[in-house]
Amino acid sequence: MPTIHDVAKKAGVAPITVSRVINNSGYVSDHVRTKVNAVIDELGYVPNVIARSLKSKRTNTIALVITDITNPFFNILARGVEDAAFKAGFNVIICNTDESQEQEDNYIQLLLQKRVDGILLVPAETHSQSIELLRKHNTPVVIIDRYVENGGVDVVRGDSESGAYQLTKFLIDLGHKRITLLSGPDTVSTSIDRVRGYKQAMCDHHLNEFVDYFYGKYSQESGAQLTREIFSRKEKPTAIFGGNNLVSIGALSALRQMGIKVPDDVAVVSFDDIPESLSYDPFMTVISQPPYAIGQKATEILVSRIKNDQDVPVEFQEVVFPVELIVRESSGGKVN
Repeated sequence: MPTIHDVAKKAGVAPITVSRVINNSGYVSDHVRTKVNAVIDELGYVPNVIARSLKSKRTNTIALVITDITNPFFNILARGVEDAAFKAGFNVIICNTDESQEQEDNYIQLLLQKRVDGILLVPAETHSQSIELLRKHNTPVVIIDRYVENGGVDVVRGDSESGAYQLTKFLIDLGHKRITLLSGPDTVSTSIDRVRGYKQAMCDHHLNEFVDYFYGKYSQESGAQLTREIFSRKEKPTAIFGGNNLVSIGALSALRQMGIKVPDDVAVVSFDDIPESLSYDPFMTVISQPPYAIGQKATEILVSRIKNDQDVPVEFQEVVFPVELIVRESSGGKVN
């Protein structure tokens, strides 16, 4: 593997000149710069990023740790992260934890070993231990999509509680009383907030006796299984509220298999939008979050933390994006 000294020798310049060309720092004439770049291309020289980072104490790399890379919400969020990171001169490593705290812990350890400059974290649980570990290593972190109970950290997320309230109220206004919420894990802040918003809407409309919700997983399998269970009961819901897009897709699949028509027999709504290519007919009524904007904003905050002096006290931010109700065929309501 060619070294910086090999490039310098072949180009007839000093190693420091090659370094200036690579880092675009210090004066180098256009003629010499062109000559050095030509030799770099000829030899296939790749700068030693690790060695450079030891001097600069920066790798220009951040990590995005998400819980489900197959979820369209996180696909779009990741794009927002990458675009903002590229603009700021950073590369992005993406890690997928499958909602596992153990996997999250393993990734955080690995990323610290890789000397990433900062981490965007979708925590697997509200009681995440990752924050304290990152603090000990002075590694900036921004919590994204969710929040953690130990606090003292920047957070960028959508308004889960308000969105769940809006969606539940919409169903109530359509005349539904028996509304069943299929939420995610009870250890995740978005699940907890969506249950809270749902219960508050039911309470405000004097429907406490009809409150009916289940904690499960943020997966199609969980949505399908819970849907089969609730339709095996004597008292069946007239509306299903899927706690996220994957849960809702699973619910629609199970209903179709059971021959239950949507929205004729039961209305179905979802938290988080579903790409039309992945959705069953009828197209889903949803509460939509702005995942691209969430990813972009979180990255901008993280980059600012990385570039600021770590010894300067900072006031942590919590940015909560508003959500939007989009009415489509699956709820049986008037379509937007």
